[in-house]
Amino acid sequence: MASTSAPASAGEQDAIALLKSDHKQVKALFSEFDKLKDDGAEEDKAAIVAQICSELKIHTAIEEEIFYPAVRKAIEDSDLMDEALVEHAGAKELIAQLEGAASDDDLYNAKVTVLGEQIEHHVQDEEGSMFPKAKTAKVDMAALGAKMIKRKMALIAEMGGPGGDAVQRDDEENSTSKKKKTAER
Repeated sequence: MASTSAPASAGEQDAIALLKSDHKQVKALFSEFDKLKDDGAEEDKAAIVAQICSELKIHTAIEEEIFYPAVRKAIEDSDLMDEALVEHAGAKELIAQLEGAASDDDLYNAKVTVLGEQIEHHVQDEEGSMFPKAKTAKVDMAALGAKMIKRKMALIAEMGGPGGDAVQRDDEENSTSKKKKTAER
């Protein structure tokens, strides 16, 4: 099963590459769910859906907080940007419903399927229209990517997801070693 992975360092990935990587990972998770939908163990389905929800919450946050504002300024296509936000709102509603549901609830599978279809449409809009427009407008993808990776790591840490625990431990170890050094002086 795929897991929330720590993104590459800022020097290794621009904003669009980061978002496309997220898109690919979530698509794979939806595909895993489809394989289990009819006869998979409820625990396995629930674990994949929890991961889908986590990935999408992080992804939408970095888009809304960092990527979309920069692109909105550069491309001057408010309709495209507004539609992306409305699509996010719809996805967030389904995510909230799924997070509050049991995997054996009547509409659980249908909600996951519809969420997957909505995300697929959203990804097509971004990759087919928004990303090319952002590239043409010469948005600094490296700088945006660096900000997005930093924020993504913070969100992973906040959510306690895979990779997040390691980031928290590193921060705690750095804090502890700084305190020791200060005490030794």
